[in-house]
Amino acid sequence: MNKRQRLLGAAAVGLGALGAGELLAAARGGSMLDGLGRLGADYVPVQVVETMVARAGEHDKEMTRLGVALGGVTAAAVMARLPRRLRTPAAAAFGAGTAAAALRSANRSVPGALGGIAAAAVLRAGLRRQPTGPVRELLWAAAGTGMLAAAEVLVRRDDLRHSERARRVGPMGAHVPVPEDGIGTEPGLSPLITAASKFYVADVNSRPPRIDPTRWRLSIGGLVAHDLRLSLADLAEQAVEFDAVMVCVHNTVGSGRCGNARWFGVPLTALLDHAVPDSTATRLVTRAVDGYTISLPLEPLRTGEWPGYLVIGMNGEPLPPEHGFPARVFVPGIYGQYSGAKWLTELELADDSHVDYWWKRGWPAEPLWVRPQARIDVATARSGSSKFTVAGVAWAPPRGVSAVDIRIDETDWLPVELGSEMAPAAWRRWSTVVDLPPGIHTIQARVTSRSGEVQDAGERPPFPLGPGGLHTVTVTA
Repeated sequence: MNKRQRLLGAAAVGLGALGAGELLAAARGGSMLDGLGRLGADYVPVQVVETMVARAGEHDKEMTRLGVALGGVTAAAVMARLPRRLRTPAAAAFGAGTAAAALRSANRSVPGALGGIAAAAVLRAGLRRQPTGPVRELLWAAAGTGMLAAAEVLVRRDDLRHSERARRVGPMGAHVPVPEDGIGTEPGLSPLITAASKFYVADVNSRPPRIDPTRWRLSIGGLVAHDLRLSLADLAEQAVEFDAVMVCVHNTVGSGRCGNARWFGVPLTALLDHAVPDSTATRLVTRAVDGYTISLPLEPLRTGEWPGYLVIGMNGEPLPPEHGFPARVFVPGIYGQYSGAKWLTELELADDSHVDYWWKRGWPAEPLWVRPQARIDVATARSGSSKFTVAGVAWAPPRGVSAVDIRIDETDWLPVELGSEMAPAAWRRWSTVVDLPPGIHTIQARVTSRSGEVQDAGERPPFPLGPGGLHTVTVTA
């Protein structure tokens, strides 16, 4: 067998091993690949993570799973080049590492670990007698691909069942109709409220954990006088509705990693008043079921200087699993990465010795505030006319939007019509009509906050201080 045949055969074996392991895990309600994906998110250099997020955009989770699969196939090809006596130990090490990845977090997956062991067994058998010839290689590859596809069907089925179980918890909010803002319904213009299915998703997990709402309790402890354990029903009794835009720190100008929703949550001031923090407590640590943590300075949350909420509802319904069911923390005006953990299990009052997940990854320790930003959703010509409708959304939480301006071909800035404000922390729609002479033109937009802050025009990538720049579109009149 020549070198090329050996590598192709090993790659086919690797695909078959991954398929067998993932199918076994999925049949038992878990995922082997998701554990490996989380391991990569935790330890891959942050520059690699940032590049992948920038390139993959809203498909970053799918790209993560694809990357894990390709990594497994590559690992099998590498093992095929080892001396025959080392292949069995290498396959065993692969299985042990995969199982450890599935069991390493608080949200450990025994099915994922079993899948890793099964994958190692198939890999060992395949490397001992590698398939030779195109037919056998194709059979291994086809079997692996088929098992991966079947596993994905099983995992998605279980995810859909969990989503339905979450929806059955009941309404979360008063279902007050969304008011009209006077801008209308221009095709392509973002609605006032972003549907949960259209809302961006950003976190370090490939899929949301499945949490039983009947057993779930929120623990509040640490440096407090009174430990608390609260159910969803307990929290719903104290919850209020509020409108606010949530923005991902990776939301570069003009992109869609942001959304405006009507949230339902308990003010953190109320929860902290019940718990009575100790005088030595300086941080509020929000901890997810998988051990992921984000912490916030306690004092501004306790006094209400930073209005924060323990959110349990979104747009009148329970939080969808991908958005944090059963609960998450949200502080309007702070980028989502810093606002609070999803799939919350605990609020811990701690001192400054606590170290956050993102601090270890090189991001600043203190929260980053959302930078005012305007986005152009629509720039379309009116039929049979040289006039263009230009419209979009702008946000400057928590103080609100005071003005939006546009300019054509870098001339003077021109004010536009603003829609009515839902809330200072919510986004605000805007629209205008411009008359353009024939030719190619650039249109830019900027926003000014109610505190007088003008949108930063300097282009800057998200890491490490948040993105900058003006949204610019090109049109032909």
